[in-house]
Amino acid sequence: MPAALPPAPDPPPAPTPRQVLRTLRHVRPGPPLRWAFALRAALAMGIPVAAGVWTGHPSAGLMATLGAFTALYGGGRPYASRAIALALVACAFAAAVMFGLWLEGRPWLVVPALAAVAMLATWLCNAVRLGPPGAYMFVLACAAGTALPVGDLSHAQAGLLVLAGGAVAWGLHTAGALVQLRGPERRAVAAAGRAVAACIQAGPGHPGARRAAAQALLDSWQMLVGFQPIPARRGGELERLRAVNRDLHLVFASAIDPSATPADRDALLERARALTAEAGKPAIARPRGLAQDELPHGYPRAWALLREALAPGSNALRVVLRVGLATMLAGALAASFELGRAYWAIAAALLMLHQGFDWPRTVQRSAERTLGTWAGLLLAGAILWWRPEGAWLVLVVMALQFVIEMIVVRHYALAVVFITGVALTIASGGHRVDDVAGLLLARGVDTLLGCACALAAFRLLPPRADDRTLGDGIAHALFAVRDTCGVLAAGNVSSPAARTVRRDLQRRVFELEQRLDDALAGSRAQRDAAERLWPAVAVCLRLAYRVLAACWEVERNGTATAPDATPLQPGDMPRVAATLEALARAWREFGPPPPPTPLPPLLREDVDDLRRILGGGLD
Repeated sequence: MPAALPPAPDPPPAPTPRQVLRTLRHVRPGPPLRWAFALRAALAMGIPVAAGVWTGHPSAGLMATLGAFTALYGGGRPYASRAIALALVACAFAAAVMFGLWLEGRPWLVVPALAAVAMLATWLCNAVRLGPPGAYMFVLACAAGTALPVGDLSHAQAGLLVLAGGAVAWGLHTAGALVQLRGPERRAVAAAGRAVAACIQAGPGHPGARRAAAQALLDSWQMLVGFQPIPARRGGELERLRAVNRDLHLVFASAIDPSATPADRDALLERARALTAEAGKPAIARPRGLAQDELPHGYPRAWALLREALAPGSNALRVVLRVGLATMLAGALAASFELGRAYWAIAAALLMLHQGFDWPRTVQRSAERTLGTWAGLLLAGAILWWRPEGAWLVLVVMALQFVIEMIVVRHYALAVVFITGVALTIASGGHRVDDVAGLLLARGVDTLLGCACALAAFRLLPPRADDRTLGDGIAHALFAVRDTCGVLAAGNVSSPAARTVRRDLQRRVFELEQRLDDALAGSRAQRDAAERLWPAVAVCLRLAYRVLAACWEVERNGTATAPDATPLQPGDMPRVAATLEALARAWREFGPPPPPTPLPPLLREDVDDLRRILGGGLD
């Protein structure tokens, strides 16, 4: 049996205000091929504007750009899944704008309606993992509809214009399927391979690298299985990538074994690098495909995730409630101050909160948004004063959008400068703005107000991250370990039911790690709780990964039909299940630990450590 993993390192220090401000100067590396994504987004914005200019209706073209924001979504999905998702996004944009136009004649309803839309969009986008920019653009489209200069257009005609812009973005964003149909899947598997290689180099005692590799592998399985609406062709490229990804997962299982020698780790590193290179080569000899019951699962079905996001007391639900509180507060204050286009304050508040960042990152994002917006007002003022027309208008919108997409992942504050410019250009609808200074001042004040309301809402509804939350997370993980031990003892770790159990244990691991992150980034009391429970969390994670690695080892050796070859036997399970259940309940209630019980070597050391930590007191 492998020796115990090295002790966890000390928890990271709490971020200081100076560190948060220092990040404003930090420029992150950009992802590969970002220029292609930026070019698609620029074309998606430019084509509707060009069509409007060509037909003599530039305002209609600018309105259609609200649907063109469809190009910002789905960039990491396979093309078939992307086509479905983007079609739904485009329709949602059209519906949001039409709803906003309907609200225009009902000013008393605008703020509560936009707050409700913000909560609904946050819940849906976060639960189904739609990805950035998430709920923000949908609420912005709805809010913009309350002030769009539509002229003689009906609500349906305006919706069709937005849908046409979405159709342009859909075509541009799916055209890559004609060149490299499995390109997104290859990139996902290659990213998982690089994460596994980094985990091997960091060593088994590095929780950050281990977590990143586990997350990358889960994301790649979601790409290869969960995001595949069309069954894989026998012997095709998708089957090849699934086999490569499975080999990567086996390498990862061996990489987190602390008993591996340096020579073993060198061999694993070479294997991980070879598999990473293999993932990007379409024209190679294809290994055997995997049977359907050999495929690990990605994330649960969307309906299950949506239900989980509404679980009472969950942090996902608190994010939704926080968004509702902040947007209602920002909208009400903006309206009471008689600020023009109060929806800007609502949008700013939503943008700070919808992704569920912790407190330091929320403060950082608020500072970036405020500073970037006020600097961007100078750029926006110059554009509004110039009032470009014709081809110049098309070029300005395209250039701004291209620059935004190139730098938003590298330096958010700088990107906001250009976001402000393109937003006010679109909001003007191609018409002359009589009071440019007043418009710019209102935009700056609205941003300050929205960010302030977001920070206040965060303080009023912070994430749950106290002793009880962490103890409950440990209990959930132990119950999942119990279930996984059951399939391991039965010797059948590859059935669909067994893979679901293994996936659920991995999700409990991620959930526990996230709870610890929330506590470390929280208040002084929350951080104290995290530091007290840090050793227990580290041991629980060590136990979970040990059991998951044992499942992969059984799968690697082909012992699914030989229970006597597994590290757990069916006769062990009554004692194992009773011990893990009692220990989980003790951690949930912070009660006395259960008495020592003889356990198989796979579990003995970690279970004993969890008992000792709980029995030793946590004060």
